[in-house]
This record gives sequence, structure tokens and C-alpha cells, in this order.
Amino acid sequence: MIFTELKIEGMTCDHCAQTILKKLENKKGIIQKDISYPAGSGKIEYNPDEISKQEIIDAINSSGHYSVVDEITSVYDVKNFDLIIIGGGSAAFSAAIKAESLGLTTLMVNGGLDFGGTCVNVGCVPSKNLIRAAETAYHAAHSNFEGIKPKGSDVDFAQLIKDKKQLVSTLQQKKYMDVVSDFQNLKMITGWAEFLDTKSIIVNGKEKYTALKFLIATGATTKIPDIKGLSEVDYLTNVSLFDLEVQPKSMIVLGGGYIALEIAQAYYRLGTKVTLLQRSGQVLSKLSADVAGELTSHLINEGMEIYSGLHFIEVYESSGKVRVTVEHKGEQKVFEAENLLVSTGTKPNTDRLGLQNIGLELDNNGHILVNDRMETNLPNIYAAGDVTNTPSYVYTAAFEGKVAVENAFAGNNSVVDYSSLPWVVFTDPQVAGAGLDEAEAEALKIPYEVSKMELKDVPRAIAANDTRGFIKLIRNTDTDKLIGARLVAPEGGELIQQLSMAIKYGITVKDLAESLYPYLTLSEGIKLAAITFGKDISELSCCAS
Repeated sequence: MIFTELKIEGMTCDHCAQTILKKLENKKGIIQKDISYPAGSGKIEYNPDEISKQEIIDAINSSGHYSVVDEITSVYDVKNFDLIIIGGGSAAFSAAIKAESLGLTTLMVNGGLDFGGTCVNVGCVPSKNLIRAAETAYHAAHSNFEGIKPKGSDVDFAQLIKDKKQLVSTLQQKKYMDVVSDFQNLKMITGWAEFLDTKSIIVNGKEKYTALKFLIATGATTKIPDIKGLSEVDYLTNVSLFDLEVQPKSMIVLGGGYIALEIAQAYYRLGTKVTLLQRSGQVLSKLSADVAGELTSHLINEGMEIYSGLHFIEVYESSGKVRVTVEHKGEQKVFEAENLLVSTGTKPNTDRLGLQNIGLELDNNGHILVNDRMETNLPNIYAAGDVTNTPSYVYTAAFEGKVAVENAFAGNNSVVDYSSLPWVVFTDPQVAGAGLDEAEAEALKIPYEVSKMELKDVPRAIAANDTRGFIKLIRNTDTDKLIGARLVAPEGGELIQQLSMAIKYGITVKDLAESLYPYLTLSEGIKLAAITFGKDISELSCCAS
């Protein structure tokens, strides 16, 4: 199919446009036509095997009153697919893999970040790589044992960034591009897609594509807060930070969410002086105060500077430093550093999609509204990943992309259930959770009880001389079923999947308490926490009997 927009002279009113439409009415091969008197043009989609552009021009010119004088836009092919995926990250690739298995002709249109999206390029992979590097440096300089005197380490920051870039490149190729390299029905293009209507998009303002179904998986980017002067300074985000080959001597981090905390601790451990500034009253503002407070205390004990409950007044540069003026409890204070990192949450990438052309419903923050089947308010358009109003994790995005394609084409009625969703904050100690916390149980009017096991009472932690944190279990007192868990612990993320599965399959606290756990593992803390719903920890032997 071919699309063209022709400049037409001679039209003086809407009746003229209607007259031209009638000239084209019965022409075989014309698929769509729109003649506009105000625009002085005609937009026509046609099959070149049945009619030529010149024949269309001749038909318009045939009355003698109107004449085609120019072609306004370039001619471009109209290509048809079963599925068009807009985006190139985890949700998009998962959807493409499922689509290939179903034999669907699929187009993936990706703009912005390279194929692979946030996780592999500027998110999970580079951040976790640097977090582990920073842990190595930290443990080389700190010991939990009096008999071991650490000697420290030399950090070659430029080499770390070089290695990080190589890792990103390798994984982007092996885990994304190579996976789809032999797909027979997938076409991948780089560009910005905009909806013309519910059945077609235009890419880079030039190429038009149509499809039976669409999946929007365009992800999210850093949300830049409205602070006076911020737009005038050279701030960093996670997109630009990880490419700095010269280590910042000092850095202010704006934000107190999990991304901000992970990055702040990693760079602090690598030798950067880090000051974290947070608007909310605590870091990890969506979590309970005991969880946030426990992590904050350990980060401060390590040497990081953390300030919360701030009102940001102004950001400016002076003498080669970035300065942030804040107000706290009526007093102003100025913080300064060599670099400024903005990590204040994310916003969905919906601005350039032309959603106003199709009436797609968004929430107040601009996320695409989907149900648990990843359906939007438009029957042929689905959405998945960080662009939607669902939890923002790479593994949920991948699952959502697969579910969307199954429901769109396989006749499935697949749903995404987040009720036992496990999540981890990769600080040290780590913060992890699944299911409900106390406030959420209260809001749902679920009768609940909490058991909280300090790591100072867990044998593995005692033996390792590292008793930072706790294990907290929440049970339904009517059913004894586990409904939630929160952990603050070194490598606590390794425990959360077990608790997520317990929540998902309705395992009771009694089941957890009476199961066998290998001694001197952190997982034994789960057993201890389960037992202490009904027994004091001082009454237990070392093997939790």
C-alpha cells in the first residue's frame, strides 16, 4: 500500500472537497481518502497494483476546476502486521518471543534507548554491576572480625566503567538481539511511533504501518522535579551517570527511592562523598517506618549523609560546584557537590505517542490504564511494563508482555496477579518484601498479627558477626496464612522468593514453623519468626526447637 498527501489548488469551500471525493469514489485501488478544503490538500492511501498516483492526480484534475500542484509529503509504504510493538525493552522482547511462537507477523518500533531498554542499558545491569564492585571495595576495607585487619583496595574507576560498558554490550547482544535474530516473522526498526488512529502508526513522520493489534511498551524515564534553577544546571540521571569515566569526588543525590539509595551507597563505597536529599519524611517513603528507619540507620553508620523532610528552594552553580538550597523546619541550608544526580522517581514515556488521536485512557500521572489482562480501554490496544499503572519491575514487564500477546491473539484469559509479588532493594543490607504490610492489611480490614525477628537472634547472623536488620512476617489471624513479609538483611533478597511462594499458595505460619531448615542459614530466620508468633525467642534452643 502507498500513502500520499497532495496539495490541491482551486478549492473554495467544503463543497469543493466533497466534489473531489466523488471523483475518487469508485476508483478501484483507493483504500482511504480525505480531502480537506482548509488544508488545501488530499490524503490518499492506495494499492499501487490497482491504481497509480498519476491516475489519482488525473481524476482530481479532470473537472478543470481543481489541480494537483505538489506532493506535500514523501510517498511511503503502508505495511500491515498482525502485531505492532512500540518499545524495545523487556516487555517488548517478551511479547515478540510469544508472538513468534504464535506465528504472528510482528513489527517492533523502538525509539530512545537502544534495544533492550532500561534494564540492560541504564538500569539493572549497570547498577547491579557497580553495586557488586562497590561491595568488593567496601569489604576490602572493613571487617566484621577483630582478628582480620583489612588493607583496603585501589579503585580504578575508569576500568570499572569500561568493564560495565562491555558487560552491557555483551548482555544486550546475547539476551536481546541474538534471541530474536532468527525470528522469521519479526521486523525491528528504530524510530518514534505516533498513532494516526487505532489501526495505524506513523514512524519518524514518514513511514505508515497498520496492524490488527498494538502493544505499547515504551517504559519510563526519570521524572525531573520542578525546582527553581534545576533546568539550568548540568545534572545527571541514571542514563548519563553510568557513563562517567572520571569518578565524582562528591555528589548530591536528589531522591530517596530504591534507585537513589542503590546508586548513592554504591558510589559512596567506591569513594565518592555522597549526600542524599529527600523531600519525604523518610527514604523509601512507601514502606513502613521501621523498614525505612532500619536501613537509614545502617547507611548513616556507614558514613553516608542522609537528610529527609526537606523543601527544595533552589539549585544553582557557583565556583564549579552545584549547590542545592533547602528548607528544613523553618531553617535554610545549602548543600554543595561536584555533581548532582536527579533520581526522584519516573514518568511514563507517553508524550510522543499521539495518544490524543485515539483516546487512550491514562491515570493522573500519565500511566496507561490497564486491567489485569493488560487490556486498555481500546479493544485492539494493549500495554505492558513501566508505561502502565502496574508495578515497575523488569520481571513484571516481561510477564505482562507475554500475557498481553496471549490474550490478544491466543484466546487466553491470562491475568497478572501481583498479590504475592516479590521485590528487592539492592542496598546493603538489602530490603525485600512480598504481599501486604501492616497498613495495607489494615486498609483491607484483614485481621493480622506481626512477628518480627531481629537478626541478632538468628544463629547465621551471629556467627557471621553481621546482625544488621530483621525478618518480619504478617499473618491472617483467622486463617494463620502468611499474607506479607518484610526483610532488612544482608542478602535478604535471597529469602523473599520463598515467602512469596508461601503467600501465593496459602501456606500457614504453622507450616513455616514446622518445616526443616538447614542450620546456620539466614533462611532459618524465617522459621524462627514463624515460631515466635506463639513462643518467646528466649525459650528456643540454638536449632529453633
